[in-house]
Amino acid sequence: MTNTTSLSKNAALAPEADRPFDRKGLVQMALLGLLLLLPVAAYFLGHIYYVNLASRITIIAMAAVGLNLAIGYGGMVSFGHAAYFGLGGYVAGISAYHAFDMTPFMTWPFSVPGSDNLLVIWLAAMLLCGLLALIIGAISLRTTGVYFIMITLAFAQMIYYFANSWPTYGGEDGLPIYIRNTLPLFNNNMLDSSDALTYFLICFTGLVLAMAITSRMMKSRFGAALTMARLNDVRLATAGISPYPIRLVAFVISAAITGLAGALYADLNGFVSPTMLSWHFSGELMVIVILGGVGRLYGPLAGAVLFVMMETFLGGVTQYWQLFLGLVLLGVVLFAKHGVMGWLAGRERNE
Repeated sequence: MTNTTSLSKNAALAPEADRPFDRKGLVQMALLGLLLLLPVAAYFLGHIYYVNLASRITIIAMAAVGLNLAIGYGGMVSFGHAAYFGLGGYVAGISAYHAFDMTPFMTWPFSVPGSDNLLVIWLAAMLLCGLLALIIGAISLRTTGVYFIMITLAFAQMIYYFANSWPTYGGEDGLPIYIRNTLPLFNNNMLDSSDALTYFLICFTGLVLAMAITSRMMKSRFGAALTMARLNDVRLATAGISPYPIRLVAFVISAAITGLAGALYADLNGFVSPTMLSWHFSGELMVIVILGGVGRLYGPLAGAVLFVMMETFLGGVTQYWQLFLGLVLLGVVLFAKHGVMGWLAGRERNE
């Protein structure tokens, strides 16, 4: 009897993270399950608008997953992630533009044609965003604090004004996408992304993979080094590991994830414009990360759901919906410092 009581007490005192069906796990499963099941139900009931709304939530959440990797896990407060989101969107738009006109994007030193293949577009978006982040990060990561924030913002604004003054691809008016891209399958079959549910499932799979990669990376030795670089970079350096390359690699991966989300977003809307590159969107991504929970794996998803729902439904009632968003954000900062996920799932062991 004594042994049984002792075992019960030990089980009750065991950390929540070690339990197979703890509160955190149930909240995460419920969040993902609802995001998957509700659009499927809406599709079969004929409410295509809500399926597209779920796709938008999923894409914005993916972009926030990328920013959360930089801010939440790496301590790099980037105010320029809209640059990668917009660049990914322009890769999709420009590729579709040349595929529709059947003209090459460039002819020297070699010919680069347009493409309506989603795999090609996604790969190009991630590579270009990663390369841009490598250049920006190599410069900005030599600074800290407000200087890092302002340098990332400055680079993003330069790219914004460049796109705004590029008349070939619409300039400030934006670039319409006249064709819907396809995804190659087995036996030379092509998956048409014009179907709302099909595209949602593509976006949902991308979000799950982005979170899985982030989770796996943070559980590795690289993730431990990145966490220590955020907490105490001097101690990391004394252990023989330079914080600079660790942060730079995380920054590049973060940008690649956000760039992929931008490519998906442009294909969803059938349109890309400089507003995707604006600092306003960088601010929205940061708000989403804070709302959901900085450094929480599912925080970007919870924050994206809350943000998009408020924007959609409150925005349909009043043009001053940002006032209510501000009140919610203020409440989170004051009373739920670990965001919506911290409030729903409880504190984690390292908090």
